[in-house]
Amino acid sequence: MQLDKLVTFYKALGDPTRVRILAILANGPLHGQALAGKLGVTPPTITHHMAKLREAGIVYERRDKNTIYFYLHEANMKRQTQAILNVLERAKDFSEEGLFAQAEENHDQRRAQMAAEHMHVIKSFLTPDGKLKQIPSQRKKKLIVFEHMVRGLEHGRKYKEQEINDYIRQFHQDYATIRREFVMNHYMYREDGIYELNPEEMWAKAEDLR
Repeated sequence: MQLDKLVTFYKALGDPTRVRILAILANGPLHGQALAGKLGVTPPTITHHMAKLREAGIVYERRDKNTIYFYLHEANMKRQTQAILNVLERAKDFSEEGLFAQAEENHDQRRAQMAAEHMHVIKSFLTPDGKLKQIPSQRKKKLIVFEHMVRGLEHGRKYKEQEINDYIRQFHQDYATIRREFVMNHYMYREDGIYELNPEEMWAKAEDLR
């Protein structure tokens, strides 16, 4: 339920140490050992707090070799903050039961609308056999198409650059441009010519665009 997500979000913020963690991460990503040093707590304490923040979608992580870095999920924080303001605004016009029922209905409608929009874009830009007719010029449509493409890759697998090129060629011949877009939009990260999918929370999302 959308209401459950809001409660989880604000419960995760109801701890001074977690708020301090977010204030630190606002200046850039850090690994757990560095956070522990800055806050004067033990690494297991950081692990506990990061689990709560990750569950609420407030932070996400990315592995660099053997080190995990934590990032502030600013887009999701803005989304959840706006969601509670929307609830309060609608409370002026609805009873408590009607308010939350309406919130759930609106959430479901938005998800259905987004799914329909994604399907329309995919059908418009891809042929029936899955070939990309052209790279969309509009960023929102571009993100929808790229997300569709990267979902065919495996999480946790390390790809050589040639493997990514060959994969992209199944859709479009301009593999160099699309490969760069995969990295720029945080679908993948690249190190020493090796590519790996990022956690989905890091991906640029069409629905975050206004």
